[in-house]
Amino acid sequence: MALFGVSLFTLFSLLLVALFPSLCFTADPSIFYDLRLSYITASPLGVPQQVIAVNGKFPGPLINSTTNDNVNVNVHNDLDENLLMTWSGIQMRRDSWQDGVLGTNCPILPKRNWTYQFQMKDQIGSFFYFPSLNFQRASGGFGPIIINNRVIIAIPFAQPDGDITITIGDWYTQNHTALRSALDAGKGLAMPDGVLINGKGPYRYNNTLVPDGIEYETIQVDPGKTYRVRVHNVGISTSLNFRIQNHFLLLAETEGYYTTQQNFTSLDIHVGQSYSFLVTMDQNASSDYYIVASARFVNESLWQRVTGVAVLRYSNSKGPATGPLPDPPNDFYDKSWSMNQALSIRQNVSASGARPNPQGSFHYGQINVTQTYVIKTVPPEIINGTLRTTLNGISFVNPDTPIRLADKYNVTGAYKLDFPDQPLNRTPRVDRSVINATYKGFIEIIFQNNDTVMQSFHVDGYSFFVAGMGTDEWTVDSRSRYNKWDSISRSTTQVFPGGWTAVLISLDNAGVWNIRTENLDRWYLGQETYMKIINPQENGATEMDKPENVLYCGALQYLAKDQNNSAGSVLRGNSKLLFTLLVAFFALINISS
Repeated sequence: MALFGVSLFTLFSLLLVALFPSLCFTADPSIFYDLRLSYITASPLGVPQQVIAVNGKFPGPLINSTTNDNVNVNVHNDLDENLLMTWSGIQMRRDSWQDGVLGTNCPILPKRNWTYQFQMKDQIGSFFYFPSLNFQRASGGFGPIIINNRVIIAIPFAQPDGDITITIGDWYTQNHTALRSALDAGKGLAMPDGVLINGKGPYRYNNTLVPDGIEYETIQVDPGKTYRVRVHNVGISTSLNFRIQNHFLLLAETEGYYTTQQNFTSLDIHVGQSYSFLVTMDQNASSDYYIVASARFVNESLWQRVTGVAVLRYSNSKGPATGPLPDPPNDFYDKSWSMNQALSIRQNVSASGARPNPQGSFHYGQINVTQTYVIKTVPPEIINGTLRTTLNGISFVNPDTPIRLADKYNVTGAYKLDFPDQPLNRTPRVDRSVINATYKGFIEIIFQNNDTVMQSFHVDGYSFFVAGMGTDEWTVDSRSRYNKWDSISRSTTQVFPGGWTAVLISLDNAGVWNIRTENLDRWYLGQETYMKIINPQENGATEMDKPENVLYCGALQYLAKDQNNSAGSVLRGNSKLLFTLLVAFFALINISS
């Protein structure tokens, strides 16, 4: 059917372009989630306490997606304080507006909601989400994310018989507000009260260490089957050693990149890190088996209670798990075992990730470094009368007006582009210093940990190549030890106390991206900054504009409309456009007939 020689389909397409510019029509599917964060009372370690649930669950529900999916997450804040959700390891291509940290987003006010809209662009793998403000992750609010391969991209192993998600993390029986108050008062965090596995306390493997009546996690499996087991350390500050009694952990992927496959009897998983293993149920079923996550790099005789224990149960199991737990690594006075284990994790250069080309086709070792930053941490110190942490002597305070929003509206003085590229011998200060990075540059960052604790560092918006690690002070000669061929690419890396970790990043994702420690106490006290990466020839193709439902705060508070139920504002507005389109379309049909 045609009208004046033009098909109705063509006319309808023109109407779409004219009337519906705010929607992105692509072949990529859209998925929708509602996440409602609220307080509930739970007793994961046998003591009733306030925790943050997501949709009434602790931990929260899985966000299950596929490469290139357009994701819409409507976050409802039923807490009594501001909220932002961040998506650990999700790269948010060209769209730092959705990152969910204070430098890029105004907070969701209590009893309000907001919709995050982003694409799982060219990504696969295992990740998690969590609340980024006010130490809230210490009370929960976290949950897993899976990005599956598209069916046209083969995975580099046989399809597993099932998928198992495990969250591990240290835990306190005090909630996040009490822990936050202790830090505000200049106190450090005490030893955690335990380790949770999937939000539950330890199986009673020891009648002295574990009180009766604690609910523990049981994972049901079938004999002979192979499962993909995804493990996330969502904790506060404790590195954990993960192991399953009598079972090998065949490492397959970490934070979006396939690894060379190698068997581990146990693996150190540091705060903020994610791994997936292939685990074959090849043991007899004379009893259940222990799943263990125990504290690392501490005095284990004092920290015995900081051990999470769950149960692996075969469907034909003949009895409960008994006896001692499988041994942890015995290297308290020697960090080389753990570092060598970390350096053995290599990228599978021949496997395809999100795209059909091999992961190793990006020859990062042949690219010239355009900028180097040595970022040094030291133990917490008193600045202006309060306990603070620093990067290169600067303790970061988030701007009242998020950085890109300040740029869009010419808000002056919101932040400074003067973060130093080297540690400076000067009095530490509180500031809003941001890295002025170059779009399309290739940056080298050395995290030098002169603190006394193991730390994890994370970069939003990117994966980076973990080029090298050492237990000493980094120098230019340390580059001779870099792996420039098959270093693993990931978004969170460990940095050993007294040592360094060097990462290489290709700056192809325009926007403003957070760099932080994942140790919540260090992060809360100021150990973060941002990279501002702007294309000087920006034409709309390299960075998305602010979303239609953008929140305003700080110097732009006067622009804020009623944010109540703002989550649906974009969809409601588009629904009106859709109605207009349909009316116009049917009018065309009537005219043509």
